[in-house]
Amino acid sequence: MYGQQWSGEGAWGHGMFASGAPDWAIFAFAFLGPLIVLIVLWSVVWKGLALWHSARRGEPWWFVIMLVVNTLGILEIIYLFGVAKLHWKQLFSSHDGHHSH
Repeated sequence: MYGQQWSGEGAWGHGMFASGAPDWAIFAFAFLGPLIVLIVLWSVVWKGLALWHSARRGEPWWFVIMLVVNTLGILEIIYLFGVAKLHWKQLFSSHDGHHSH
């Protein structure tokens, strides 16, 4: 062991970066990092819209369910377009057409 030169090969015979991580791990992090950021942003946007609309419509059960359950925006999209029956242009409007009096 002592006196051997570093060959640059990792545990699986692949080259390694200075950090000691195998090439496939660096590639995976380089690819998955931005993908994870996009997934989080996608989910936060839909969750925020759905929570906002459910609160304005006085639907506490929907609010609690969507706050607790993470479905990558799927449940929120179903709520917004299926249950609340909103149209795309209504998603960012403060007037949702629902009257609570």
